Amino acid sequence: MPFPTSGPQTLLESARPFLRGQLENVDVKLPSLIAVLKSVGAGECWHKHGSFLDHLVDIYRILKLWGAPDEVCLCGLFHSAYSNSYVNLAIFDPSAGRDTVRDHVGEAAERLIHLFCVVPRQQLIHDELLFRYSDESELVQHLKDSERSLSNARNGSLEIGDEIEEWRKKLQSILPANGIVLKHIKTGEDVHMSRKVVATFLLMTIADFSDQLFSFQDVLFDNSDGMLKFSGNDWATALWPGDGKPGLWMNSISRMGAIYTLIVREEQLYSIEQPQSQSANNRDDELELVIPPILENCTKILSAKDQIEARDLYWGGVCDASKRGLNGCEELLKRSLEKNPFVGEPHVVLGQIYLSQGRFEEAEKEAEEGLRLLLEWGSPWDKRMSWEGWISWCRVLVMKAKEKSWPETSWGILNLGLVR
Repeated sequence: MPFPTSGPQTLLESARPFLRGQLENVDVKLPSLIAVLKSVGAGECWHKHGSFLDHLVDIYRILKLWGAPDEVCLCGLFHSAYSNSYVNLAIFDPSAGRDTVRDHVGEAAERLIHLFCVVPRQQLIHDELLFRYSDESELVQHLKDSERSLSNARNGSLEIGDEIEEWRKKLQSILPANGIVLKHIKTGEDVHMSRKVVATFLLMTIADFSDQLFSFQDVLFDNSDGMLKFSGNDWATALWPGDGKPGLWMNSISRMGAIYTLIVREEQLYSIEQPQSQSANNRDDELELVIPPILENCTKILSAKDQIEARDLYWGGVCDASKRGLNGCEELLKRSLEKNPFVGEPHVVLGQIYLSQGRFEEAEKEAEEGLRLLLEWGSPWDKRMSWEGWISWCRVLVMKAKEKSWPETSWGILNLGLVR
C-alpha cells in the first residue's frame, strides 16, 4: 500500500520516539533487543558509516517510519547478524544461533533474517532485477502502464491490450508468481524465494543503501558515472572516510524503488485475479508490502546525470559560502533542487540563507520542506551529520522562521538549540 502523504508535524510524531530515545514506545521489546545486539558486540564492529549497531538500529528506524510490518522491521534490526554475501558480520553463529535469534524476534522475522543472510544478494538485486531494467525509459513506461493496469482491474474493466501488458510479461519472466530459486552462498543448495520476499529484500536494500552509502564507496568502486555498478576496484586509494560528500546512490535506488513498485502492483493484480483459496503455496501471502514515501512513493527515477550535477551544485553551495556569497550559494542550491528535488538538505541550507537575510516566509517554507523529506527518508543524504542532527537543525530553522528572528552574532548562532 502507498505511504500516505503527510506534513512535517505528522511525520515528526512518528519519528519522535526515535529522536527522544523512547524506543519502548515503538515496540516494548525494542530496548531489550538492542541490548542483545550490544551484548554480542554489534557496537564494536565497523560498518561503512559508523558501527554495525548504529546501522542496524538505523535500518529498523527507516523501515518502521516507512510503515513496514513488524517482521520486516525486525529483519532489518538483525539483517546481517549471520553475515551475508556482502559483509563479514556474523555476530550470531549461523549454524547454532538460529534458535537464539528466533527466541528474540519470532519465527517469521528469523526466517527472513536467515534468508537475507544466505542468498547471493548482489546477484538477486542487481543481476536478476536492476540490470534487467537497464533502459530507464522502459522502466518509466512500465510504471505508467502498471498504474493503468491496476486501475482497470480495480474498476472491473480488465480490457488490457498487449502494449500495456508488456510490463507484466517482462516482470513475470523475471519474477514468476511462484517465486525464484537461488543458490545458498555457502552450501550451494537451492533456496526458494517467493515474489513477496524478493520485494521485501529489495525494500530493505533501498533502506540499507540510503543509510550507509556516501562518497567513500564511490571512490572504492569508481562510481564516477553514478550508476553504482560496483565495477571498480580502487581499494588502495579509497581512504576512509574520504571527503564526506553525499554519495552517488540515488539513481540506483530510484530504479530499485520503481521495480519494487512494479512488483507490488503485480502482486495486487494477482490477488484480484486469483481468489485466496486458489493461491499457490509458498507465496508468503501474509507478508505485507508497503511503498515508502521517498521518490514520490517510488514512482520517480533520478537520472545518473542529474544526480551528479545536483550533488556537485549542492556541495559548491554549502561549502563555498565565503567565496560565493549568500546569493551565489542560493543560486547553486536552487539549481541543485531542480536536478534532484527528492532530498531535504538543500532546502535546509536555503532555509538558513533566507533566515540570515530576513526572508522569513521563504525560510519557513524551505525548512519545513527539508524537514518533511528528511523525515520521509529516515536517514540523511549528507552524512557529515546524523539524521537526528539534521532533524533538530531543521526544527530550529522552522521555529526561528515562525518567530521572524535570527541571530546576528556568532555567539548567537552557537546559542541556538532549544526546540519547542
